[in-house]
Amino acid sequence: MPERPAPRAKQGLGVDLRLASLFGVLVLLILIGWITSPDNFLTGSNLDTILRLAAPSGVVAVGMTFVIISGGIDLSVGSVVGLASVWMTTLATQSYGPFVMVVTGLLVGLGAGLVNGLLIAYGRMVPFIATLAMYISARGLAEYLSNKQTQVVRDQDFLAFFRGEFLGVPTLVWILVIVVAAGWVLLNRTTFGRRTFAVGGNPEATRLAGINVKRHIAFVYGFAGLLAGITAVMLAARTTAGSSTNGMFYELDAIAAVVIGGTALTGGRGTMVGTLIGVLIFTLITNIFVQNNLPTEVQNIAKGAIIVIAVLLQFRTNKARANT
Repeated sequence: MPERPAPRAKQGLGVDLRLASLFGVLVLLILIGWITSPDNFLTGSNLDTILRLAAPSGVVAVGMTFVIISGGIDLSVGSVVGLASVWMTTLATQSYGPFVMVVTGLLVGLGAGLVNGLLIAYGRMVPFIATLAMYISARGLAEYLSNKQTQVVRDQDFLAFFRGEFLGVPTLVWILVIVVAAGWVLLNRTTFGRRTFAVGGNPEATRLAGINVKRHIAFVYGFAGLLAGITAVMLAARTTAGSSTNGMFYELDAIAAVVIGGTALTGGRGTMVGTLIGVLIFTLITNIFVQNNLPTEVQNIAKGAIIVIAVLLQFRTNKARANT
């Protein structure tokens, strides 16, 4: 049976308005940060800090966007980041130089992601359960390999490259820009992206259209794992260490950023630009709280409230669309 093209995602006025609203929230947060901390917030060093903090979580969120649009969820990306950072910073791995370190981090992430995908697609496991199992086992394996010790990155070439700058912009930020741009192209301009929307929107119809849904789901989770591996490289460079605690709770921040960015938890709809704005909103909130010496507890309450509001607005929007 010849393969039929998957349906395109709907792009309409509603999506534009949602993105405009998100951008408005971003501008509002910048104003709040400037008003509450006029001497520090808009300084070059603070903006550099914000971007360096947003870069690793942004890369993870790009992978999570694909997973959620395909109708799944991945609770393991944070633990995979920790495992990859530990594996790539063992003394044995570091002895082969920075190239092998980077490749190791990427392969560990890709391998863990593919295991998730195979369990979900061919093992018929629920995504929540499969990735929860990976969440636990990856963190445990990271602790076993590192003996719960922090492994210092000793390769100076690795640190010089990833902690450096290009055209005055940190390398980590360049990596985020490249990953987001590549993710946008992959999602909106390729067959892979159209199939991801189709699988999340209606997997049975997609299967009847001749698309191998199981194989595509495995690829989506493998892609998310690969981006977790890239995040591990970025975190190892930023913190100059590999640790089983690297990437802790990154999965929650990524899911929150993706939801705030407008990606439907039911699958089939989402944007890469919305995810990027969601990451920046969360990073700005954290920075504003730090600048004003507010306790972490209040920060977490505020983040939780924002997530609840975003989900309620999403349900309301979906209901309104269903009634039209």
